[in-house]
Amino acid sequence: MSDLAPRSGPMNLWIVVPAYNEAAMLPATLAALLCQTDQDFSLIVVDNGSHDQTPIIAKQFASTASFPVTVLTEHGKGVGAAVDTGFRHAIATGATHIARTDADCLPRTDWIAEIRRAFGGDAELVCGHLVARSDENGAIARIMFRVMVIAAAYFGRLRPANRGPEYLVPYQMHAGNNMAITADLYVRCGGMPRLPSPTDRTFLNRVRRTTGRIEHRRTMVSENSTRRIRAYGLLGTARWYLDRGPGRRSPDPR
Repeated sequence: MSDLAPRSGPMNLWIVVPAYNEAAMLPATLAALLCQTDQDFSLIVVDNGSHDQTPIIAKQFASTASFPVTVLTEHGKGVGAAVDTGFRHAIATGATHIARTDADCLPRTDWIAEIRRAFGGDAELVCGHLVARSDENGAIARIMFRVMVIAAAYFGRLRPANRGPEYLVPYQMHAGNNMAITADLYVRCGGMPRLPSPTDRTFLNRVRRTTGRIEHRRTMVSENSTRRIRAYGLLGTARWYLDRGPGRRSPDPR
């Protein structure tokens, strides 16, 4: 049996958090995971070659957390490489299901429980609901974030690259920082492209060519940072999420 052959049996859920220079934001994300009502999971933090205290913070957390924590280092540049390394390590270690959030996101306390409920049906990929973090944003910023998400989803459905007979279900926007997938589907679809961000649309289209068993779950919430909107502006952020790149801006909005 291959090291990446998915295991059957009871759910063995792993969470992957890619992180690059996230010393300021990572502690809140880890604290949110520590507050989950369902603690039956293992965590992997994948440090993507940080130059700050990110790996130290992750390792300190691992020594005291109430669930198993693994800290990996991925020097291949880009969130895609970090995510893929984390997912494949989880599968090789026995994961049957893997979820992802990012080091600047805040999973709500029932996030894990909602993932587990979603996989109680026939879903192979579960996409969570996108909302802005309330601790770093006022009402206007949260509304701007919601407008951006709706606009990106609309244009994504119209984009020719997202349409065609090879796709088993219509396109719906999803964010990689709030998703969960079966290990079996991750292997079958080829996994996350090992590229710099944004990689979410490419990954979703790989999934859509492989299965139609995709669920969008509004009750599965990991709150997003809006620092990209603050750095890029609304139009620049929309350009980014439509895979048009950062323009003249840095791909890192921090």
